[in-house]
Amino acid sequence: MYKTLAVLGLQFGDEGKGKIVDYLSSSFEIVARYQGGANAGHTVITGGKVFKFHLIPSGILHGTICVLGNGMVIDPIQLLEEMKMVQDYSPQKKLRISERAHVVMPYHKEQDRVEEEKKSNRIGTTGKGIGPAYEDKYGRIGIRMVDLINRERLEEKVRLALKMKEGIIEKSYSVKDIVQEYHEAGLRLKKNIIDTGEFLRKSIEEGRSVLFEGAQGTHLDVDFGMYPFVTSSNTSIGGAITGLGIPPHYISNVMGVVKAYTTKVGEGPFPTEIKGKIAEEILKKGNEYGTTTGRPRRIGWLDINLVRYSVELSGVRYIAISKIDILSGLDEVKVSYAYEYNGKITRKIPSDPAEISKLKPVYKVFDGWEFTGKDLKHEIPKNMKKYIKFIEEKTGAKVVIISLGASREDTKLLGRIK
Repeated sequence: MYKTLAVLGLQFGDEGKGKIVDYLSSSFEIVARYQGGANAGHTVITGGKVFKFHLIPSGILHGTICVLGNGMVIDPIQLLEEMKMVQDYSPQKKLRISERAHVVMPYHKEQDRVEEEKKSNRIGTTGKGIGPAYEDKYGRIGIRMVDLINRERLEEKVRLALKMKEGIIEKSYSVKDIVQEYHEAGLRLKKNIIDTGEFLRKSIEEGRSVLFEGAQGTHLDVDFGMYPFVTSSNTSIGGAITGLGIPPHYISNVMGVVKAYTTKVGEGPFPTEIKGKIAEEILKKGNEYGTTTGRPRRIGWLDINLVRYSVELSGVRYIAISKIDILSGLDEVKVSYAYEYNGKITRKIPSDPAEISKLKPVYKVFDGWEFTGKDLKHEIPKNMKKYIKFIEEKTGAKVVIISLGASREDTKLLGRIK
């Protein structure tokens, strides 16, 4: 068996993957991200310092080799800013960028804005140009990281892309200015741009340990999420294979990250969404504001059916529960384990978002508990144990980590990852 582990989100993103990856990274030689772009965001707090990442895996803080795979769409300007932020923790040579990864250009962000404004049923995009960058990729007019190094090719591709977008974007762009800025960025990153697929395959065969990091969450997957309220890439396990250029058998284990309650940014159905005093308390206590957008997240109870679906889809064996401390102090905690739909009880999640909106959650109610990061060395309270056991029973996956605070140190290991 290879020394590999994939970590991905089992809800709507913002599950706390960044902290879990940061916690695990010290045990791995390489951390590789396989999809998405700067629309993802994760916050890591260590040694009293706060780091907000959008592109670079949080493993960079451990001096681990970090890979940005071909399945990503990368804003090189933002990437250089993030590299500057972590320069005291890890040298630039620790970063590997796929030559095949596509580039988010300035006109993608403008296109993102214009198209979102025109939609009658808005998705709630982050405005980072991710969707349009993927559109260009599949429309075969995209610009890849390798293209940034060749000025003539870059100029040719920028001219073509802007011509294709006439009538779509409203803002006027200077080809010369774009080429100048992005070619310079490409030259600054030239030593980091390599064939990452070859690098990873060779590293894994040599026995090096690799952690595969997903962005967003399973229910934002473009194929298996609540379409059209999804992102533009595959956030489930299939994305790791195509987004890194590795065969399936290289993935030895899969860990899913679950927030102890549910949050969602943007539009779309949300069966367990709650309003009122409890939602406000969780919002403030959990600091539930998007790392990328700053928007307040929608709040709901844990929906175990959404989690179970994600576990089955990606073959998840292990679960890490984040922000379980935020529920501390509540009189009762609810978990939806089924839905009432057309007068019947069901656990099936429809493919049609209009039908998902008709689901009425059926709850199991747990008595509350008191347990936070300061209680880390103590025994987990009985009611929290019941909550964790219920998650294991309904998903078939083993809970091995719980997070009890924002800091790396506020993490409790409950079991081994074999």
